[in-house]
Amino acid sequence: MDTLSPGTILIAVAGFVALFLLLSMVRSVPQATVAVVTIFGKYRRTMREGLNFKLPWEAIVDRVSLQNRALQMEFQAITQDQANVRFATMIVYGVANDTEAAVKKAVFSFASRQEFLLALQRTIDGSIRQFVATTKQADILGMRAEIVQHTKKQLDEVVSSWGYDVRDIQITDMTFDKEIMDSMARVVSSKNLLAAAENEGAALLVKRTKDAEAEAAYKTIGAEAEKKASALRGEGLALFRRNIAEGMKEAAESLKAAGVDANFLLYLEYTDALKYVADHAQGKVIFMDSGAGAAARIVQSIAGIGSQDSIAAT
Repeated sequence: MDTLSPGTILIAVAGFVALFLLLSMVRSVPQATVAVVTIFGKYRRTMREGLNFKLPWEAIVDRVSLQNRALQMEFQAITQDQANVRFATMIVYGVANDTEAAVKKAVFSFASRQEFLLALQRTIDGSIRQFVATTKQADILGMRAEIVQHTKKQLDEVVSSWGYDVRDIQITDMTFDKEIMDSMARVVSSKNLLAAAENEGAALLVKRTKDAEAEAAYKTIGAEAEKKASALRGEGLALFRRNIAEGMKEAAESLKAAGVDANFLLYLEYTDALKYVADHAQGKVIFMDSGAGAAARIVQSIAGIGSQDSIAAT
């Protein structure tokens, strides 16, 4: 069997070495990631997503993700009136942008990612503590938006110099000590009871006012109805008496035309009155003049009353 010549072996070795060097120069960078390249420890350039080539003497020291990152924090702060408040916050942050300057700051501002997170946490912690220290406990619960706005304003100035950007801060929970929570619950309960009492008082006042208005309207309507009824009764009684007078006049004229004394008509009316009283006495004893001349005597008595009234009037 023929042996390989030294030249062939040298060419093969050179080919393997060239292939190895070529493969070592090829690098793949994931989506939303930037690779930082240095030469002998000094920053050289960045590699973008996709397939990249690097020289053998170049080194990739870090890969920076451009995606958002979330950080959960819990800490305590003391209000102006010495109340202890526990906060739970969620921070969304990331590299400011994909420019070479921002990526360079994000990689070389801190020795490690842990140190960057420590600095970020302490900056947020200190900013919130500073705001809470100037606020009273009774007002702190309704000032979440102000706390976030104050903290983000201070973070934007600091974190941007590190190549990062804080995109959102959310205070997910805010609690006090048990004693303070119990006292706040009692205050809320007393306020609710006071509001309920005020509402009930107002409702009772409205009800009584409406009842009084309704009673007044009822009495007014009743008075007007009674007034109309009295007027109608008076008109009816006057009409009734007028009809009686006309009837008696016609009867007297008829009796006179027939040659009968008109006093006989008075006697008939009187006997009818006696009959009516007897029918409606209901067991009561009523004394009345029942003699033959009773009707004439009663008429004379009534005429005498009329004469006395006329004398008194003059």
